[in-house]
Amino acid sequence: MLPVYQQYIKSELLPCLGAADRHIRSTVGTIISVVVQLGGVLGWPELLQALVNCLNSNDLNHMEGAMDALSKICEDIPQVLDSDIPGLAERPINVFLPILFQFFQSPHPSLRKISLGCVNQYIMLMPSALYVSMDRYLQGLFVLANDPTAEVRKLVCAAFVQLIEVHPSFLEPHLRNVIEYMLQVNKDTDDEVALESCEFWSAYCDAQLPPENLREFLPRLIPVLLSNMVYADDDESVVEAEEDGSLPDRDQDLKPRFHTSRFHGSDDLEDDDDDVVNVWNLRKCSAAALDILSNVFGDEILPTLMPIVQAKLSTSGDEAWKEREAAVLALGAIGEGCIIGLYPHLPEIVSFLIPLLDDNFPLIRSISCWTLSRFSKFIVQGIGHQKGYEQFDKVLMGLLGRILDSNKRVQEAACSAFATLEEEAAEELVPRLEIILKHLVCAFGRYQRRNLRIVYDAIGTLAEAVGGELNQPIYLDILMPPVNYQVAAIVKFRQGPVSTARVLYIYSTCFGYWILPICRTCISEVHRYHPKSTIGKDNCFLYLVDPVKVGVQYDKEFIVCSLDLLSGLAEGLGSGIESLVSQYCLRDLLLHCCMDDASDVRQSAFALLGDLARVCPVHLHPRLSEFLDVAAKQLETPKLKEMVSVANNACWAIGELAVKVRQEVSPIVVRVISCLVPILQHAGQGIGKSLVENSAITLGRLAWVCPELVSPHM
Repeated sequence: MLPVYQQYIKSELLPCLGAADRHIRSTVGTIISVVVQLGGVLGWPELLQALVNCLNSNDLNHMEGAMDALSKICEDIPQVLDSDIPGLAERPINVFLPILFQFFQSPHPSLRKISLGCVNQYIMLMPSALYVSMDRYLQGLFVLANDPTAEVRKLVCAAFVQLIEVHPSFLEPHLRNVIEYMLQVNKDTDDEVALESCEFWSAYCDAQLPPENLREFLPRLIPVLLSNMVYADDDESVVEAEEDGSLPDRDQDLKPRFHTSRFHGSDDLEDDDDDVVNVWNLRKCSAAALDILSNVFGDEILPTLMPIVQAKLSTSGDEAWKEREAAVLALGAIGEGCIIGLYPHLPEIVSFLIPLLDDNFPLIRSISCWTLSRFSKFIVQGIGHQKGYEQFDKVLMGLLGRILDSNKRVQEAACSAFATLEEEAAEELVPRLEIILKHLVCAFGRYQRRNLRIVYDAIGTLAEAVGGELNQPIYLDILMPPVNYQVAAIVKFRQGPVSTARVLYIYSTCFGYWILPICRTCISEVHRYHPKSTIGKDNCFLYLVDPVKVGVQYDKEFIVCSLDLLSGLAEGLGSGIESLVSQYCLRDLLLHCCMDDASDVRQSAFALLGDLARVCPVHLHPRLSEFLDVAAKQLETPKLKEMVSVANNACWAIGELAVKVRQEVSPIVVRVISCLVPILQHAGQGIGKSLVENSAITLGRLAWVCPELVSPHM
């Protein structure tokens, strides 16, 4: 845009700050923030003075308009106001902060709310202007603590939570009063205020402040948390939980199936669905607070907690089911932190929970699954004696029964709990493999799309738990029909390949060489059940990795899932994947994927590169220099924080290649070192933990294979 047009827009915006229409003021504030993001404050010298004039005008429209624009600048680009601006005697934040403090006492709720929100944006940055004004800020928070406007009280709570997280020393002189206040508003009639205040307890514990400061408040705090763990009457989860499992999932129930690219490192997260079940609310926050308090104070909380839990569990009648459900949730929440005190009573607790798996209320059945999973280690430890084995068997069969529940929420909870039990029980499951597999296979015929994935994941976890025991014809005969059914049931082109690839990815890690012919068969089935496709039967596998070559439109999600399938095959087959690599020219296709414009594709491509480097590096040799070059480029990007997952996998792949090809990585060693050292130097500054870990590992591997190149830079 020409400068003359930019100047015209700016000149027209400032008079509109005081527009009578609130929507116009809001739009103007948004545009001003965007303009400042693009050109900075220096390119608009009139802006800051205009904002100050409006704030000092005593006209409500002008004050709200300026405050709205200022709040959006503080939220989007707070560092701009804490920078030296040529031509200005001091940083803008030094000018605005005293004005914002004054608005804490405004008679207008909107101005109190926005001004406090602006200052809160600087707690993390902590500019010197706020640091030296901390006493004034805290006094302002104490004044606003009992504000009649709920949104203001919520921001006060948010301020205390942030301060205890990053600058707890500021609150230490006032800690007793702050704790009293947070305890009070944890019972606020406004759920959002109560939720924000509830965050304080976990934040306090995470800050590693002396627990004795909180100890005397536990007898009052724990009952509040338990009360807030009861489902609210209008909680959407209660309505959702009543749905019949036989009803097909609605499209709005399903998050778009964007496949999660493979990520090598400890920051890999679960791919949870963003549905109402996973919405963070006061109930979940209270349970999380109880969990962390139990880990800090251990059995100290039991004398206060257990009488309340027992009272809730003893309630009868349908109208009290929410109280009973909250009590079961509480038992699960303290299952780790209070395990020593609970240990003598666990046989009775588990025996009490098992019948709840058959409760009339689905949310009691689902929470009982979760709570039992929290005691999985104890349940498995008891297998050595008769009563313990009988209890383990009852839990196992109870969870398998809930896997076949008619309720979708219970199905999901049961699968998750069973996966936890699988991990603890490991080879103890072998005698029960046949009945376990039959239950899981039966679920294929009952589950709707959303939960169907969970069954495949449960099978994958089972395979990891029992190792090679699952890789036998008797079990393959049980498990293979669902794969064929899954393929045959596919009627839509977009769903077909991705769903099949997901199945094969999980099964390849389970069954190794057994999956290879099944893989080819299932891919051929994709062609048979998609007659509109122009792919020849011989090209079906190529279709997974290079759809463009066989005349199919490029599909990023499809490519990502297919690359992940190949990584799964590499893990499951080991060197046995060599025939596929050579037969289908995967080396060249992989190089193209490593250079793809889509970061998701590159992320999975570098994961596969590392996997292939481990099991068949000889097939990468002809284009090794190109692979190393493109991997190094991922670490040189100026947008490293935005592409951290790609960089992480590329870094990991370089390390794997270095171990296998040794001196042949020498051409890129210096380039890679120049990227890895800054990553290690700035660890914790927005760079993922996994990238830091992999950078250290890769640097060590490069030093091992090319010490003469690395040593000058150490």
